[in-house]
Amino acid sequence: AHKSHLRPAGLDGLPPLYSIAKGEVVSVQTYGAFVRLPGYKKEGLVHVSEMSASRVESASEIVDVGEHVWIKVIGREIQGDKVKLSFSMKAVNQGTGRDLDPNNVNAEQDARRRKQFRDQTSNRITLEAVLNTTCSKCGCKGHFTKDCFSAPGLQYALLPEEDNEEPQQQTSKVTPHQDSDKKKKKKVKMKESESDSSSGGSECKSKRRRQEHDRDREDKKKKKHKKHKSHKHS
Repeated sequence: AHKSHLRPAGLDGLPPLYSIAKGEVVSVQTYGAFVRLPGYKKEGLVHVSEMSASRVESASEIVDVGEHVWIKVIGREIQGDKVKLSFSMKAVNQGTGRDLDPNNVNAEQDARRRKQFRDQTSNRITLEAVLNTTCSKCGCKGHFTKDCFSAPGLQYALLPEEDNEEPQQQTSKVTPHQDSDKKKKKKVKMKESESDSSSGGSECKSKRRRQEHDRDREDKKKKKHKKHKSHKHS
């Protein structure tokens, strides 16, 4: 007796899968109703989705405590140290007790859907648990102590604040340097543009000078020519 209290005696002593029986509603919750079958200790849950072919918001819309309903056993699962019985009311004609899903097609689909949902929720729960866990080894959140990568003696690897300060200072030093470079470049450009304009100006001046020089030479030639003529004439 003590052993069976610790762990469920398998699926013995439970109603056979896909069997149909009439049971009494012993508890009504929003998510479903618990039904006890005569001759069995274990109650089964009729989930709201298994109560009617149409959508049910709350189990109390369909059943009351003490009411007798026809059910079909659609699931018998052992989870940890608990046995879960799943019943369906919509699979049975509530007037006659006739099986409305004789090939258990819907029952198998629902079982698959339940398993999928359970896997997803359990994954989500463990993930949330991991994210909210504070590691007792390094004091960081997001992993269990057994998964902690900080080995004793390597604690300093988790305190990179000191290292971080230096590169920050360097970067702050670099930025004014870059600015000064930009200023220098601007200055250089300014000088170039100045020299361009001045060189342009000087070119104009030199042209003018040349033209003046040419004129002077021409004038001198003419004068010489005149002198020469006058000399001949005398």
